Amino acid sequence: MDLERLIEDSLHAALREATAASCPPLLAQALNHSVFPGGQRLRPRLLCAVAAACDGRDKAAIAAAASAIELIHCASLVHDDLPCFDDAATRRGRPSVHAAFGQPLAVLAGDTLIVLAFETLARHLSRHPTRLQRLVSIIGRAAGAPFGICAGQAFESETEIDLPAYHRAKTGALFAAASAAGAAASGYEYEPWRRLGECVGEAYQIADDIRDAVSTSDEAGKPVGRDAALARPSAAVLGIPAAIARLDALISEGVASIPLCPGRDRLAAAITQEANRFLPAKFGRRAA
Repeated sequence: MDLERLIEDSLHAALREATAASCPPLLAQALNHSVFPGGQRLRPRLLCAVAAACDGRDKAAIAAAASAIELIHCASLVHDDLPCFDDAATRRGRPSVHAAFGQPLAVLAGDTLIVLAFETLARHLSRHPTRLQRLVSIIGRAAGAPFGICAGQAFESETEIDLPAYHRAKTGALFAAASAAGAAASGYEYEPWRRLGECVGEAYQIADDIRDAVSTSDEAGKPVGRDAALARPSAAVLGIPAAIARLDALISEGVASIPLCPGRDRLAAAITQEANRFLPAKFGRRAA
C-alpha cells in the first residue's frame, strides 16, 4: 500500500467536494491553504500502517478514515493558530490561515474541515454501516470532550493543569483515534489498539515541547517559544534529558502494546524508526 499517495489522493478528493460549485472563492482558497501542502501526515500514516498490519484490504474505508483524521488535525491547527489561542503568524513555513485570509475565514475554514471529515466517512462507508458507526464514534470522541482535542485546548484556560491529561487530550487523542480507526477500518476489534496511539501521541507532544523550547522558527516552520511566552504547560520543564527519557519510555510501551496481527513486527519497526525523527536533528536521533 502506497500510504502517501493514498492519503493525498483521498484528501484532494475530499477538498474537491467541499470547494466545488458555489463555495465562496475565498473560503475555498482558505480550505486548500489549510490542508495543502501538508506536514508529515503522521496521524493518517499511523492509521494506514495499522490497517496494513491488520492486513486491511478495504482501501476505500481506510482512505476515508485517514482523510477524516487528517482533516480534523488540520482544523485543529487552523484554530490553534488564531489570536485567541497561540496567535501564530506562520504554520508549515508560510502564513497561517488567519494571517493569510483573516480571522473570520480561518474560523469558518476550521469548522468546515471538521464537518468535511464526517461527510467523507459517510460518503465512503454507507455500505458498511457497522464500520461507519465505529469510525464516527472513534473520531468524534477524539475531536470533542471530555477526551478529545477540544478538551485539550480548553485545558489552556484552566489555572491548574495536569500535564499528562493535557497531552492525552490535546495530542494523544487524535493519535489514539488513528490507531483505533486503522483497526476498525480493517474490520478488527479496535479498543486494544488505542494504547499504541496514546503512547505515540504523548511522545510526539513531548518532542514538540522540546522543539518549542530549543529550535528556531525556521527549523520548526512555525513560531517557537510560545509555551514559555504564554505560560503553557510543557514537558520541557522536566529538563531535556528527562523529557527525552520519557519519550523513549512511551515509544517502548507503545510498541509493546501492539496487539497480535499479521504485520506486528513490521509495524513495531516502523513505529520505532518514525519516533527517531520526532526530535530536532541536533539531538542526533534522526533515523537513517
